[in-house]
Amino acid sequence: MVKKDLSVNFLGVKFENPFCLSSSPVGNCYDMCKKAYETGFGGVVFKTIGPKSYFIDEVSPRFDKLDKESTSFVGFKNMEQIAEHPLEENLADLRRLKAEFPDKVLIASIMGNDEQTWEELARLVTEAGADMLELNFSCPQMTSHAMGSDVGTSPELCRKYCQAVRRGSKLPVLAKMTPNVTDMVPVALASLEGGADGIAAINTVKSVCNVDLNRYIGMPIVDGKSSISGYSGKAVKPIALRFLQQMRSDPRLKDLPISGIGGIETWEDAAEFILMGATTLQMTTSCMQYGYRVVEDMKNGLMHYMAEQGVDRLEELVGRANANIIPAEELNRDYIVYPKIDEDKCLGCGRCYISCYDGAHQAMEWDEETRKPHCNTEKCVGCHLCALVCPVSAISKGEIKIKPGRKTKAEDVRP
Repeated sequence: MVKKDLSVNFLGVKFENPFCLSSSPVGNCYDMCKKAYETGFGGVVFKTIGPKSYFIDEVSPRFDKLDKESTSFVGFKNMEQIAEHPLEENLADLRRLKAEFPDKVLIASIMGNDEQTWEELARLVTEAGADMLELNFSCPQMTSHAMGSDVGTSPELCRKYCQAVRRGSKLPVLAKMTPNVTDMVPVALASLEGGADGIAAINTVKSVCNVDLNRYIGMPIVDGKSSISGYSGKAVKPIALRFLQQMRSDPRLKDLPISGIGGIETWEDAAEFILMGATTLQMTTSCMQYGYRVVEDMKNGLMHYMAEQGVDRLEELVGRANANIIPAEELNRDYIVYPKIDEDKCLGCGRCYISCYDGAHQAMEWDEETRKPHCNTEKCVGCHLCALVCPVSAISKGEIKIKPGRKTKAEDVRP
């Protein structure tokens, strides 16, 4: 077995590996967090602790998924709010976890409804033994507009509540961002100005996942009605990576410490978040599907990837992809890469022909007798839709053509 150093230093706190439970149903109590630690997670973000006065009253059912034909979630919708246990019970769980697992990282997620409760919660979880705080500015299904994602859309509130937390604690602070904004940079900057040390991103995306076609109600159905709520899982990974890139691309945030969240199900997903600037990684939906044991595969996969990349420490990979994602107007448009068809692999199914004709530039031609496709380079624009729809990967990148009058040379192109 390949052995590599998966430990990371994040905001001055050492994690034995970057994998953490995110603040969610998977880290709702002492027993769950204990099992996650024992399974191999480097840290847990305990489910968001709210004010003593705020009563959590959940609906039933409260989950839905995209992809009804299997147990694998393309996307997952939840209507869950913050921790439903009494404040004293949550604090007792924090104390017990830290006493029994002193070398594991314990992150307390908190959510107040005014400056006083933010400051008080910060003080209480610090006294309970948390190593770090995460400020939940982003839960999309809170029943109070003074809490959750409505706060996370306001730079002023994020700044003010970070300042309140700073009065209650000297621990490292993460501000957890909502993706339900067009630009995360203003709220991230405001949070840092208020005293946050880093950003956790992203929380769930507001959604209606499915609609019952006979009863005309969104899913899940609660007494004949439904509501907009948070969407997570593999489907939100592209959205999460986009926000990480946009933040790290801003000169003011180029070295921004990030805890990455959003659709991490495999070691490849984990590696992508790290390359895009995340130092630690948080998971919920993958644990809900497969259990905490997913962390074993992820750690093993990351170590093999590190060996392939020739790096000894995981931190060496953080942010390596950021510089290679540039504004669209700066991309090289001097050349076309034509598709190459492997006739030995080709099944003659016609998928490439249909997709090209109906969805691209009618460049793929079809021989009825041989049932083989052929690319007409006079029409082809090199979009490679054909390669994406091929069920057996019989189409790959082929000849490179430099557009007339362009400066790029064929040998310089790395598609």
